[in-house]
Parts: sequence; structure tokens; C-alpha cells
Amino acid sequence: MFQNNILLIQLKEKLRAKNNFVEGIVRSKGKDFGFLEVNSQKSYLIPKSQMKKVMHGDRIIATIKSNKDREFATPEKLVIPYLNRFVGRIYAKNNVILIMPDNPCLKELIPCKNIESLKYKFQNGDWAIAKMCAHPLKDKCGFHAELIDFVIKSNDHYAPWWVTLSRYNLERKPPTVDLIEMIDENLNRKDLVDLDFITIDSINTEDMDDALYIEELSDGNLHLIIAIADPTSYVSEGSELDTIAAQRCFTNYLPGFNIPMLPRQLSDNICSLRPNYRRPVLACSVMITNEGNLLNINFFAAWIKSKAKLAYNEVSDWLENIGTWKPTDVKIANQILLLYRLCLIRIKWRQNYALVFQGRPDYRFLIGDKGEVLEVIAEQRRIANHIIEEAMVLANICAGKILNERLGFGIYNVHLGFDLTNIQQAIAILAEHNIIVDAKTITTLDGFRLLRRQLDAQPTQFLNNRLRRFQAFAEISNKPGPHFGLGLENYATWTSPIRKFGDMINHRLLKAIIIGNKISCPDNSLIIKISERRRLNRIAERDISDWLYARYLLKFVGTNHKFITEIIYISRKGIKVRLLDNGALAFIPLSSIHLVRDEIICNYENGTLNVKDKFSFRVSDIIDTTITKVCVDTRTIFVRPII
Repeated sequence: MFQNNILLIQLKEKLRAKNNFVEGIVRSKGKDFGFLEVNSQKSYLIPKSQMKKVMHGDRIIATIKSNKDREFATPEKLVIPYLNRFVGRIYAKNNVILIMPDNPCLKELIPCKNIESLKYKFQNGDWAIAKMCAHPLKDKCGFHAELIDFVIKSNDHYAPWWVTLSRYNLERKPPTVDLIEMIDENLNRKDLVDLDFITIDSINTEDMDDALYIEELSDGNLHLIIAIADPTSYVSEGSELDTIAAQRCFTNYLPGFNIPMLPRQLSDNICSLRPNYRRPVLACSVMITNEGNLLNINFFAAWIKSKAKLAYNEVSDWLENIGTWKPTDVKIANQILLLYRLCLIRIKWRQNYALVFQGRPDYRFLIGDKGEVLEVIAEQRRIANHIIEEAMVLANICAGKILNERLGFGIYNVHLGFDLTNIQQAIAILAEHNIIVDAKTITTLDGFRLLRRQLDAQPTQFLNNRLRRFQAFAEISNKPGPHFGLGLENYATWTSPIRKFGDMINHRLLKAIIIGNKISCPDNSLIIKISERRRLNRIAERDISDWLYARYLLKFVGTNHKFITEIIYISRKGIKVRLLDNGALAFIPLSSIHLVRDEIICNYENGTLNVKDKFSFRVSDIIDTTITKVCVDTRTIFVRPII
């Protein structure tokens, strides 16, 4: 009854102030002491004797005491523990089984309580999942963990994949659900099997979810049909498989392989738009004028039969008049040439009325039989990649428009440009470069598009990189909204339903429009789930890549092998860079730049680092580096600039 009593709350605040209580996060410094970080401007030393009570990352309440003009923090209460469920390595010491969390900031060996209850006999170095069951500030005893499950043996080459997936509680295997026959959806499917649909993908792609057919009309305009694989014709809403897809949300693309959202029998076979197989699709018919405008958008269900499975590199070679590959017949050649024409028209339209960004290469790991990295291949985006990209962007614009006009909801990708809390900082930086804007203008879609074009016209990417940290993140929403990053009024993806659950939902919404059924708006809890799973998948892919990069680049330590490197971030500790040959992220410590620390001036705000009057670096610079050290355990790579 006293929980919300105002007087009681005020009394607690007075007592806290009187006893010098503060709340903050523990930051370990790796030398038996740490700091309590209250905010970006204030921190207190935690002595060695008190660090035994806490762990790096714990949010705690502490009392502050002074001694000889120095303030110290004494941990008193645990607010939020840093560790709960975690993955670590097993160690045996004095007949006690301990686990060390797989975290570069944590070096504590934590005793495990329940070894006898587990069937698996752990060996030194084995990986396991554990959860914290005792904390000194909460349980008045030492740290203790409880083992939940075995992950993988210490010497297994596939540790990067299974350890990372276990850490984020992500699936290791495809779903194994017995499939049923097609659902009777009361859809009148058009028979388009005689049209010359083609697919263009990576040469090893099995889950082909889009096919295209294009023709030139008598007035010179183009008529495009985008046919998308239709898993919702097999997966009924609320079924067991639908529940699994809603839990996974995405096919998880990892270095070396993928873990599909749907059973492989469905994603790689029954629904995949393989050549010469009759397949059900959801299709969009649209006319494109020579100026790039979209007219007569129409969604419908259909049957198609792809006439050719084409590969990006081969199609690009043919269009660039290199290599030996050529289309099997004149009809396929005509489809490619018309799609190329469409691509050029739409790129020009987006340059004038939306936004087109320069893409980075895709980096692909070539993995050996034992999980080793044989090579990292940089795959540039070529003509054929752009053909498919423009067709899919066009298709998603159509879906966003129809869902907005007919329903007012759907699964939308939304990006609002600059984060409003950082808008004034962005305006100040632009002013330094003689680009004068105001908050009212650049928070509109038209204003943001105009600014982006000005930035793209800059001689380097320096200003672009400085402004990137002031932009908001793209989000998933159940309501239409602008996508500033693409320069579009709204954007709803439906072109990858065998890979994305959100696209499956948009399929069901579009089908409801086609049939004329009523359908409800996807609820916010689903939006949150999709967003969180997307975040976890991206983190998992990054963590596995970092691990594989560390393994791969170990052989270059101490050699004279030169890497072309882009500076992406400058801090007081050093420079974060990307190796452009393979995409790895690395770090240049200040000591590798100049031995006299006081002669180095790092300006985080300006993205610059100067060494007296000798030389300087800035964000977006391209420099040459060599690898000096690789720590596989922490997945960190250190490089030195060649000055």
C-alpha cells in the first residue's frame, strides 16, 4: 500500500542523498580495479578489494567515500546483473569445474554447481551454456553459475558458428515440419506459364524467390511482371509452421551457409522458382514510362514457369561483352536487354526523385571442409545485381503504395533521417563545410533528399561519414512512413517471403486485397519480435565474421603484406579501420601511430587525428597498413599504418 506513496519516495531520495548513494555501471580495467561510470562525465574508482563483489557491466548502487581528496565507490546493491544466460569455456581446477564467459571484458573463472546432474562429461576448453545463479551483492556469497547445456568440443572447427548461435539463442538447424498440400485460398490464379520469366541470382542460390518478365509496349513504355514465390499458399496462418516462421522471422545468412526460416523442402524446392517447374506466385504487374514513372499497378495470384536460372556474373559479363557465356536463345537475350533498359531508366528516376547510394562490395567467405577460411572474396555489385535491385525496389514501392491506399497498414520499412536529438550538431557540422540548412528543411523528405545529393557531390566521403552517427536507425513499422535513406514516401517489402516473415505477412495482406477479405493490422508485439530477431541475426553474423577474420588473418602477423585500409572511426584510444580487400575490421592503437602520446591530438567530433606537425589522419582516408597482432580469443585485429 506504500508503494506509490509520494512522501515515502521523497524520504528515500533524501536518505540516498545523505548517504551519498549513486547508481552506475561497473567498468573493469583488467588490473584488478575498475570504475563506476555514473555518466559520460563522472566516474568513481572501485578499489581492488571491492571489485571482487561485482562484474564488468553490472549496474549497481554504491556509496561514495572520500580519502585524501580521492573519491571511491563501495558497491552496495545489484540493480541489473551484466551476466544472466551466457556461453563460456570449461576449465577444471582443483577438482572444481569452472566456466569463463566468452567476453573480452570478463576474465573471471566462475565455479559451476550442478556438474553431477549433467550427462555430458566436460573436458578442458569445451564450450557450454550457463546461467548465473549467485552474485555477491545479491546472495551474500561468491559468483556461481549453473550449466545448462553442452555446446561444442574445444577442438571443433565449427565453434565460431555454434558458440555464437548458442550465445544469442538462435536456431542451428532448419525447421523439420511435415508439409501439407497447397491451401485452398479461393484465389483465381492467372496462367502465365507460357511467358518467358527468368531468375537472376548468385550461382549457388537454391531459394529463388523472384522471377521477372518484361515486354515493350507499342508506345515504347515497358510492362513488367514481378513474380514472387508464394509460401503462404502452403503455410496457413496459425499453423505449426507459421508459428515457427513467426519465431525465426528471417532466414539467417551466416558465413559459409544459411539456416532457413522455412523447411528446406519448401524454401529450396517446392516454393523455389526453379526453371521449368510450374510454381504458384504472387505477382505485380506495372507499366514503366520512359521517364521511370509507375502506372497501372495491379497485384494478382498466378502460375508461372521460369524459363532460365541465370547467374549475376554471367549476365554481367554478357552485357559488358566479356567472357564466353551467352543466353541460350533470343527470347532470354531479349528479356535481359529489356531488364537492363528498365534498370537504367529506374536508376535515373531514383537519382532525380529519390536516392541512390554507392554500395560496398559483398564479402564472401570460402569455407573449407574443416571450417577453415580458405579465402575471402570481395564481390562487386555489377550490372545484373543492379537490374534485380531496381526491380525489387520498384516492386516494394508498388506494395507500399497499394497497402497504404487500400488498407492503411502493413509491414513497412521506415527511416526518418536524422535523429532529432542530434539535429543541431549535424547542422553545425554542415555549416563548417559551407552547407547551410535548417532543422525544418532537413527533417522533411524533400529537404533530406536535396541534402543527400549535395553530400554525394562532395569530393570525398569525409562529410558523409561524420554525419552518419547523427542519423536515426531504420525501423520496422505496421504503419506507412517515409524511408529517408531511400528517399521514398513509403517502402513495404514483399519480395522475399521464403526468407522474411514480414514479407509473408504482406503477402497475406495483399491477398486479402485481391480477394476482398477483411484483415486486421499486424500488432505491435509482432513488430517488436521481428525487429529484435533482425538485430540478433545481424549481431550473430558480425560476431562469426569477426572470429573467422581473426583466424584467417593470423598468418599475416609480422609480414610485410600490405592491406588497403579505410579509416571509419577515430577515438582517444586509436583508429578503427576496415581492410578493403576482405572487409575485416581492425584497430590501430595510438602507440602504433606515434610513441609520444602528448604529441597526438585526437578530435572525435571532427573525425581527425594529428601528430604534431608531422602527419594527420581523418575519417574516410584510405591508407596502407600491415597486421601486427591478432587475438583470436577476443576476435581483435591490430594493424599499423605504413607512414
